[in-house]
Amino acid sequence: MTDTAGYGGPWKASAAEEFSPAASAAPAQKIESKYLRKFLTLEEFEAAAKRKLPRVLYGYAASGTETDASLRQNRESYTAYGLVPRVLMGKRKRDMGVSLFGRRYSAPFGIAPMGASALFAYRADIRLAEAAKSADIPMVLSGASLIALEEVAQAAPGTWFQAYLPAHPEQIRRLLERLARAGYETLVVTVDVPVPGNREVDKRNGFNVTLKPSAGLIWDGITRPAWLVGTALRTTLLRGMPHLENYRAVRGPSILSRADIRGGGAIERHGWAEIRLVRSLWKGNLVVKGILSAADARLAQDCGVDGIVISNHGGRQLDGAVAPLRVLPTIREAVPRLTVMIDGGIRRGTDMIKALALGSDFVFMGRPFLYAAAVGGADGVTRAIHLMREEIQRDMVLLGIGSLSELDASFVSEASCWTSCNRMNDMNFRTN
Repeated sequence: MTDTAGYGGPWKASAAEEFSPAASAAPAQKIESKYLRKFLTLEEFEAAAKRKLPRVLYGYAASGTETDASLRQNRESYTAYGLVPRVLMGKRKRDMGVSLFGRRYSAPFGIAPMGASALFAYRADIRLAEAAKSADIPMVLSGASLIALEEVAQAAPGTWFQAYLPAHPEQIRRLLERLARAGYETLVVTVDVPVPGNREVDKRNGFNVTLKPSAGLIWDGITRPAWLVGTALRTTLLRGMPHLENYRAVRGPSILSRADIRGGGAIERHGWAEIRLVRSLWKGNLVVKGILSAADARLAQDCGVDGIVISNHGGRQLDGAVAPLRVLPTIREAVPRLTVMIDGGIRRGTDMIKALALGSDFVFMGRPFLYAAAVGGADGVTRAIHLMREEIQRDMVLLGIGSLSELDASFVSEASCWTSCNRMNDMNFRTN
């Protein structure tokens, strides 16, 4: 019997209601820290990270671009849908596992790629990857990471890699060869960054990767002693100055370099020909990230990719770009046989269920796990994963489903619709 009284309700699931062995094969590790056990939601990690991190780092992670319209809409899009549960469904075995590219994962979510994560916590990319592997979910290493992709692959085999394609075909070929040698099987190519977004918060804070030291940045670090000692000094003393390790086939410049890591803007000229080139060279799973239109989804499919991630880059590129959830049903209809994944604005188990019901095969989250790493390292990430697994478990019981494959559009309703209906019923009641 599974006692969940400590997590929101004094009920016990019967044996038939518990998860199947397949779903429980890789449970989240037990968190011994009393401090971390106090965190009950992903949002609480952000508040704690904001207190610990230098202002410029928190601003870099938390902000979007310009007015933050897309950043807000990503979150608000999930509140625009209500869930429609089924009741009296009888005793069910429940399994939250999901299959992607021939591999079974224990839960329907993974950790999205996040650049410069090692500035937020000591060896953050490895901590994120190890926690994900322990929980049997995928983690995607960013091409803008500060730890060599070979080290991450060795620490957590099965990690995915996300790339910003180099400017020239020969550089692309060499990067793919490096990934293959390191043992990566899934490559995610981000396509929505032809130029950097207008991140005004970073400009005001004087922050960029690569860094340009200033009195303000130095003071910002000094006033956050836990981060200064636990991350900045520890990294520098034990590992040396961080470098952009994975932007190309060879090691990139240090974070204090003034080198042009984007190759003079040549990436702006990329087109679908580069995706076809990657497909011809890469023998593993190929995913394109940054799709927001059905037309582009079809083009990606025509290039032979194995999957796409519907994403507006966490609201960090084109301000006002549509929230991924809003276009998910249209894209799903356009490419019914393609693996479709989504990120942006997901903070709850119910958010994941809404995305899956509307047609996504899988979801990714970035910022919450980065904040968890900043607060508690690998244990913080493990705690965050544990919270999401518990929420999904409870939500499946309350929704009346035994498997996530049962979800479809009948389990969601647009809030605007049922709000209008409720208002109309209320008016009729008063009239009568």
